[in-house]
Amino acid sequence: MLDKNYDPQTLEKNWYRFWEEKGYFVPADQTGSTRAEGAGAGAYCIMIPPPNVTGSLHMGHGFNNTIMDTMVRYHRMKGDRTLWQPGTDHAGIATQMVVERQLEAAGQTRHDLGREAFIERVWEWKQESGGNITRQLRRLGSSLDWQHERFTMDEGLSNAVREVFVRLFEEGLIYRGKRLVNWDPALHTAVSDLEVISEEESGHMWDIRYPLVLPPGATGPAHLVVSTTRPETLLGDCAVAVNPEDPRYKHLIGEFVELPLTGRRIPVIADEHADPEFGTGCVKITPAHDFNDHQVWLRHRDENAIAEQPHGGLINILTPDAAIRTNQPEEGALLPVAYVGLDRYEARKLIVADLDSLGLLAAVKEHRLQQPRGDRSGAVIEPYLTDQWYVRVAPLAEPAIAAVEDGRIRFVPDNWKNTYYDWMRNIQDWCISRQIWWGHRIPAWYDVEGNVYVGRSEDAIRARHGFGPEVVLLQDPDVLDTWFSSALWPFSTLGWPEQTDRLDAFYPTSVLVTGFDIIFFWVARMIMMGLKFMDDVPFKDVYIHGLVRDAHGEKMSKSKGNVLDPIDLIDGIGLEALVEKRTKGMMQPHLAEKIAKQTRKDFPDGIPGFGTDALRFTFAALATTGRDVKFDLGRIEGYRNFCNKLWNASRYVLMNTEDQDCGQAPDESGGELEFSAADRWIRARLHATTATVTDAIEGYRFDLAAQAIYDFTWNAFCDWYLELSKPVLTGTAASDAAKRGTRRTLVETLETLLRLAHPIMPFITEEIWQKVAPLAGAQGETIMLAPYPVADAGADDPEAVAEIEWVQQVILGVRRIKGEMNIAPGKPLPVLVANASEQDKTWLAVARPYLDFLARIESVTLLEDESSAPESAIALVGNMKLLIPMAGLIDKDAELKRLDKEIGRLTDEIARIGQKLANPSFVDKAPAAVVDKERARLAEQSTAIGNLQAQREKIAAL
Repeated sequence: MLDKNYDPQTLEKNWYRFWEEKGYFVPADQTGSTRAEGAGAGAYCIMIPPPNVTGSLHMGHGFNNTIMDTMVRYHRMKGDRTLWQPGTDHAGIATQMVVERQLEAAGQTRHDLGREAFIERVWEWKQESGGNITRQLRRLGSSLDWQHERFTMDEGLSNAVREVFVRLFEEGLIYRGKRLVNWDPALHTAVSDLEVISEEESGHMWDIRYPLVLPPGATGPAHLVVSTTRPETLLGDCAVAVNPEDPRYKHLIGEFVELPLTGRRIPVIADEHADPEFGTGCVKITPAHDFNDHQVWLRHRDENAIAEQPHGGLINILTPDAAIRTNQPEEGALLPVAYVGLDRYEARKLIVADLDSLGLLAAVKEHRLQQPRGDRSGAVIEPYLTDQWYVRVAPLAEPAIAAVEDGRIRFVPDNWKNTYYDWMRNIQDWCISRQIWWGHRIPAWYDVEGNVYVGRSEDAIRARHGFGPEVVLLQDPDVLDTWFSSALWPFSTLGWPEQTDRLDAFYPTSVLVTGFDIIFFWVARMIMMGLKFMDDVPFKDVYIHGLVRDAHGEKMSKSKGNVLDPIDLIDGIGLEALVEKRTKGMMQPHLAEKIAKQTRKDFPDGIPGFGTDALRFTFAALATTGRDVKFDLGRIEGYRNFCNKLWNASRYVLMNTEDQDCGQAPDESGGELEFSAADRWIRARLHATTATVTDAIEGYRFDLAAQAIYDFTWNAFCDWYLELSKPVLTGTAASDAAKRGTRRTLVETLETLLRLAHPIMPFITEEIWQKVAPLAGAQGETIMLAPYPVADAGADDPEAVAEIEWVQQVILGVRRIKGEMNIAPGKPLPVLVANASEQDKTWLAVARPYLDFLARIESVTLLEDESSAPESAIALVGNMKLLIPMAGLIDKDAELKRLDKEIGRLTDEIARIGQKLANPSFVDKAPAAVVDKERARLAEQSTAIGNLQAQREKIAAL
C-alpha cells in the first residue's frame, strides 16, 4: 500500500538512485538488458545542449531538459535503443570571467597567477560547478547516459577540435588575417557579431570643421563640416567622403582637407556611402575603427591619395584597453602626443575642447544612437584592427542551406527555418580566435621570423618540417571561440575522429531541442560541421522552444531579481534564503534593496517544495509550440494538486484490489468476468487518450499531451470512473463477476495511465507502478522499460460511451439543481422524468445503481403528462426532462434572505469595481494585466448576480 501522504522529495531521490545504479540510462534494447554498442538499427538519440560550467542551471534548462527527457523516456519505452548524451561546455569567456571575479575579490588578477596556474584554477572551478550541474540534472529526473558524459575540453573532444582545425586549414577554409573585429576592451578579446547587443542610448552628434586645402587661385568654402558621434576617432581618418551625385560637393572631389589636430592631409573622395540627406552629407572615413568605413577604404585603398598615407590610411589609434596608443618609432608622428595614453572617453573630452578652442567645433547636438555593448561585460564594443583566425564560411553554408531546403532537416515550428535562411544567406567569415586563456589553444606555432605552422601537435610539425630542438617554436597564445568546439558536439561526443560503434549507431541524431536565441550561434554551425566532416546532417529535427518568462511575461534575469531556480521549486526555500540568493554578489545596494523588496512582495512565505513531477508537468503543459513560457507558482501548485489527486486515486485502487481477485487469470480462479458499461467506457476513453498523447508527443505538442493526460486522470478516471466503481464494489446487488471485472479494469486502467504519463512524470509513476503492476499482470523491474501504451481501435465502444455520457448528464443535472437551490448534496431526492425515449427508459433501469449512489436519487417516476407535475426545478438531458419538486425541500423565507444578502454583496462589489474602472488615472497608469483582471472580475460578478436573481425569482414563485 502507498503511504497516506504523497512525499515527492523522498521517493524521487530513491528512484533516481535505483535507475542509475541499474544502468537503465545506458542505451538498452526493449527487453531492458544493456545492449552492445552500435548493435542493430532503430536508434533514437538526443544530444543535450551542453550547459556552461559557470554556476547552476536555471529555469530555461529545467524546461529544456523536461522536453528532452520526455522524448527520451517515450522512445525508450517504445523499444528504441535510446541515447541521451550528457555533457557540459567549457564556455571560454563566461567561465574565465567567473574565475577572474573570484580573483578580483581576493585582490588578484590572472596575470598575477600566470597562464598555467590560472588555467589550473579554472579547472578547479569546473570540477565544482560541473558537479553542481550534474546534481541538478539528476534532481530534474533527466535520464542521461552518465557513463559516457563528455566535456568540451576533455581529451577526446580536444583531439576532435584539433583535427577539424587542421583539416579546414589545409583546405584553405581557415586563414589568419588582419581584419576589423568587435573588440571588447574589458575582456581584451574579439567577440562575434552575435555576442554584441546594440541598444538605443542617449548621446551626442558633433559637427566638426575640416579646413579645405585648395590649389592656388581656386575658390570655394573654407571648410567641410562633418558630423560624427565619435570625435576621438578623427585621429585615424584617411578621407572625407561625399556622395558622387551631391551637387554641393561634386567639384571638391579629389581635393584635400587638413585633418584637425594631426597635421595630416586627407583627400575628399566620392562614395555612395555618404548620404546627402544625413547631416551635412560629408562623412569622415576611419577604416580601422568603423565597419562601414572599412568597406569604403577597401573600395578606395588603391587610390594614390590614400595609398600614400602612413599604413595606406589604415591607422589604428587604440590600445586593447581602448586608450589612445603610443606611436611606434617606425611610424613617425601620427598621433598627437597630448592624447597618448588617455582613455577613449577622456581623449574625446580633450579633443572636443581643443577643436572648440581652434574654432573648428561647429555644433554639438543631442542624439540617439545604437550603442554596441558586449553581452557579457557590458563594455562598449570598439571596431578594432587586429590579426585573427577566421573560418571561410560561405562554402560550408551552401550545403547547410540545402539540407533544410530539401527536408533532410526540419524546423519545428516551421517558421524558424526562415530565420535560419536569413542568417545563412548573409553569413560572414567567422572569427574563431579569442584573446583569453581558458579554451582550446589554437594549434598553430610560430618561428622567430613569424612564419606560421599549423598541425595536430608541435611534435608533428617538427617531424614534418625536419625541425630540430634548436628551432624555437611558440604556440599561438589565442584560444578558439567556444562555439567552435560546440559545433562538433553531435559527432565528437560519440568518439569522432575515431569510427566508433556509438558513432555508427547514433549519428545522425534524432532531434535537437533548443531555444531560438542560439540558432545562429550553435544550430547552424553544427549543421555546417556535421555535413562537412560526417557527410550527413547532425539531426533530423530542430525543435525550437520559447523562453521561460516570469508570471508578468518579463524575461528572467539576475538584474531584475526575478530568476527562479528549478531546485528551489522542487525542494522549497524560505523567504530570507530566497532574498539572500537573489541579491548575493550585487555591487549596487539600491538594486539589491529593490530586488529584496519585490521578492518579499511576490513570495511572502517563501516557496514551498512542489516536487520534480509537478514542475515537469508544468513545463510540459506550458510548452505551446513556438511561444514563450509564462511561469507562475499558481500553475505548479495546481499540478502539485494533480499529483496528489493521482496519488489518492491510486490508494483507492490499491485498497480495493490488493489481496483481491482482479480477474487476471479467470480460467485458473474459476471466476468469470463481467464488464459494466462504466468499465467499457473508461477503457474506450483510455485508448482515445493514448492516441491523443502519442500523436502529441510525436508532433512535439507537449502541452496537448499533458492536457490529455490531465483531463483523463482528473475528470474521466478520478471524478467519474472511481465513483462509478463504488456501487459495483460496495453494493450487494453486483455479482462477483462484475466486481472482478471492475477490479481488473481499475488496475489495468491505472497501470496503463502510469505508463502513459511516465515520460513527463517519472517519479510518481514509478512509485505507484511498482505496487499496481503485479495486480495488473505487468512484468519488469521498472516502468522505465515497460512498453509505452498503444492505442487499440478495438477498445472503442460507442454504446458504452453513449450510456455513460447519458448517466453523467443525469447526475450533473440533479447536482446542479441541488447547488442552485442550496440543497445538501447528500440529501436523497425524488425525481420525476418526462418526455423519456425508449432508450432513456432502458438506461434509467440499468443505470439506477449509478444514479442512486452518485446523484442521491430517492425514487424515479415516469410521467406520461408533464402538466400534472408540481412546481419543480428542471434539468434537460437531451429531450428528456428531470423534474425535482421543490415543495418541502427548502426553507423558502430563509433561502430568500440568504439570496438577498448575497445579491447585496455582489451589487456593492460591482459598484466598487465599476468606479475603479471609470477612474482614468487607474486605467491609464496601472499595468494592462491589472486592468484586464479587474474587467474580468466585473464580468464574472455581473454574471453571478444575474444567476442569483433568476434563482430568487424561481424560489419566490414556490
